[in-house]
Amino acid sequence: MEFFWGKNYNLVDWGIDQKKGCTMCGFVGLLTNSIGKNEIKYKKINDMNNMIIHRGPDDEGYFQDKNITMGFRRLSIIDLKNGHQPMEYDNERYWLTFNGEIYNYIELRKQLEQEGYTFKTNTDSEIILAMYAKYSEKCVSFFRGMFAFVIWDSVAKKLFAARDHFGIKPFYYSINEGDFYYASENKAIYKILQKKDLNEDALQDYMTYQYVPENETMYENVESLQPGCSLSVEPGKEVKVERYFYAEFEPIKLSEKEYEKQIRDCLVESVEKHMSADVPVGAFLSGGIDSAIIVSLAKQFNSQLETFSVGFGQEGYSELDVAEMTAAQLGVKNTSYVIDPVEFMQEFPHFVWSMDDPLADPAAIPQYFVAREARKKVKVALTGEGADEFFGGYKMYHEPLSLKFFEHTKRINKMLNQIAHLIPEGVKGRNFVLRGTTPLEERYVGNAFIFNEKQKNKFFKNYNCNHPFQLFTKPLYQDACKNDAVSKMQFIDVHSWLSGDLLHNADRTTMAHSLELRTPFVDKDVFEVARHIPSEYKISHGTTKYILRKAVKGLVPDHVLERSKLGFPVPIRVWLRAEMYEWARDIIKKSQTDKYFDKDYFLNLLEEHRRKRKDNSRKLWTILTFMVWYQVYGE
Repeated sequence: MEFFWGKNYNLVDWGIDQKKGCTMCGFVGLLTNSIGKNEIKYKKINDMNNMIIHRGPDDEGYFQDKNITMGFRRLSIIDLKNGHQPMEYDNERYWLTFNGEIYNYIELRKQLEQEGYTFKTNTDSEIILAMYAKYSEKCVSFFRGMFAFVIWDSVAKKLFAARDHFGIKPFYYSINEGDFYYASENKAIYKILQKKDLNEDALQDYMTYQYVPENETMYENVESLQPGCSLSVEPGKEVKVERYFYAEFEPIKLSEKEYEKQIRDCLVESVEKHMSADVPVGAFLSGGIDSAIIVSLAKQFNSQLETFSVGFGQEGYSELDVAEMTAAQLGVKNTSYVIDPVEFMQEFPHFVWSMDDPLADPAAIPQYFVAREARKKVKVALTGEGADEFFGGYKMYHEPLSLKFFEHTKRINKMLNQIAHLIPEGVKGRNFVLRGTTPLEERYVGNAFIFNEKQKNKFFKNYNCNHPFQLFTKPLYQDACKNDAVSKMQFIDVHSWLSGDLLHNADRTTMAHSLELRTPFVDKDVFEVARHIPSEYKISHGTTKYILRKAVKGLVPDHVLERSKLGFPVPIRVWLRAEMYEWARDIIKKSQTDKYFDKDYFLNLLEEHRRKRKDNSRKLWTILTFMVWYQVYGE
């Protein structure tokens, strides 16, 4: 086998410490059937690898043969012997680059050893290789964890890649002039593309969802591998994508006590596995129940656990006092940080660059700052993402119950809807009637609904009427057709909002600061319990996550248990009328996006907002995020 430019260099000469493995990292690669100089191919991969240095500042590695060039970056988390990547297996037949953690690799190793398999390292990376050697593409269904990996079979001349069940870790790819490029972040692929066309259909979707739905990206010729999917490709041939896992809800009626025990047991076990590391592990702590659950369980496995919180100076937009109270009652150290609008604006371009595609979730900004503060003390942090989607945590899930009246007026709902549209905006009851007379499939697209098609048609210069937002959600609703309304909404969120917004946000904001983030709720064993819980156990007694709250009663402080969801409140509504007004106006006026938008429409939204005629903050934030993204990547 050839390394680098056909030379077999000693890895130590390249500053590579083979004693450290099992890492959070990033990778890039090029698979080609063309004959060309290896120096040129390596130069491309080196450039791509340098674009993701933040994902692995501790080390880098490369492998190259006639068909493939693989690049790797490493953030050391566990000190394991001989874990350098790209990693070879079976006398250099298989080569692996892997981003993530396999939490059940010890159990899998024991099974393989009983069957006669031997190992040179004690890493989860080598277990992936051995499982692939044994089970081929079916190996991925055995893994529990967060992962994206690539395996090159140098004998069969075949590349196999996979992404974890829920999309915690990213995977992007592109076919350019017959060559197959892949990377942990799409900015790495963007770096070497000659043709860089904006995906205007993805832009239309972004303006509704506030994120780019998978498998789209904002680049015309770059795709995201969807969660629970794998792909295979041979040099010069078409990519084949297959789904190995599909998250579905199938309620089973058990007693509340039985579900309480199942939930407690699976969460304790999940948190214990997610705590594995030879470096300091911390946790994000907001004022909510989800992070409090994670912290209280993690404290059982690390009595010195440190927690991190951020907030704002504006009254009503900070949970720091609640977080500090929670930390005190749980007996953990808490570090808090207050974000001001000046620093917010200063950091925004780097935040946008870090996100790859534009993501206009205001809650992503606090996560960016809390990751920055946490990285000063730890390399790994736990967080509570996924609890709302799995256990029914959004207030919106109550809507089917509040709109039940309209099930009795089905014959006249169309007429009521038309009448409601004639009522001026702001009149009490108008939105209630509109939502009640609009089918769930048309009114619910996830936690964010920024611009509808009528509004987008007003400001898009090249509006595509054949690409409405429903194209993304329609097949999901078809797959969930047998579920009740609440389960349908959860299903939509798991397959859109969770991976497209929350997990994308979680990965990029933390990797921007070289921090590994782990999500114990987003675990296939936890979901196996959650997916069977009936909706009446989730949305009940006037609260959300009812059965989860019961399961952890006595584990988390009462002031958290009974508190309604606030999330990560960000005062952009206030700031866009004051400190951020000139900043926002300047971005819109100077943005070179005139070929896409009627910018006067956006300036009018800003003026309406400043004068308190309407709250246009979420719309404006979606616009501003894209314009700064376009300035960073397009201009």
